[in-house]
Amino acid sequence: MMDLDMALREDEPPKPTNESTEAMRAHYAKWERLNYLSLVSIKKSIAEHLIGGIPESTNAKEFLVAVGNRYQTSDNAKAGYFMDELMNMRYNDMKWVREYILKMVHLYTRLKALYIPIPDKFIVHQALNSLPSSFSQIKTTYNTLNQSWGVNDLITKCVAKEEKLKREKNESAHLVALGKPNNQKRVEKARKPNFHSYKKSQNFKKSGSEN
Repeated sequence: MMDLDMALREDEPPKPTNESTEAMRAHYAKWERLNYLSLVSIKKSIAEHLIGGIPESTNAKEFLVAVGNRYQTSDNAKAGYFMDELMNMRYNDMKWVREYILKMVHLYTRLKALYIPIPDKFIVHQALNSLPSSFSQIKTTYNTLNQSWGVNDLITKCVAKEEKLKREKNESAHLVALGKPNNQKRVEKARKPNFHSYKKSQNFKKSGSEN
């Protein structure tokens, strides 16, 4: 079974004839058996509705090529998809800014592989423009500089800013949590009836009824 992919790597050898040697007959028999096993394995690994309509073939290598041709995506379609995804990316506070920028770099790399000429500093500009207003200080700093940042520089500064924002958010939440008991006490105190006032009121009612 170690040579199962033999039929995918090698073309079909000549079918044995009366002049074929034992070695040639054995080689063809081996290829024929592995070709059958490969074909069965390919068909079982692909959903039936996905291979419907593909011309039947007894050659595993040719059948796999036919499947690939059907689902092949053109470079133009890929480039359009990657470009749309890159241009429409927006930072979500629930995500990490490092992973956000690295995803942009990944899309940029895929576009370069498709020979889309995008300048390196475009990613820096696009990342800064898509970040929320909480990162506005970094944007201002970059715009006032005479030199461009690399992606690593941008990630370092954005991660530091993100950690600061999360720290300030946690501190604010902590202060709010500390203030809640005091406020609750004030509310409970305001709602709690005053015993002396209640007693005085009862005595007043009692004396009034006697009259």
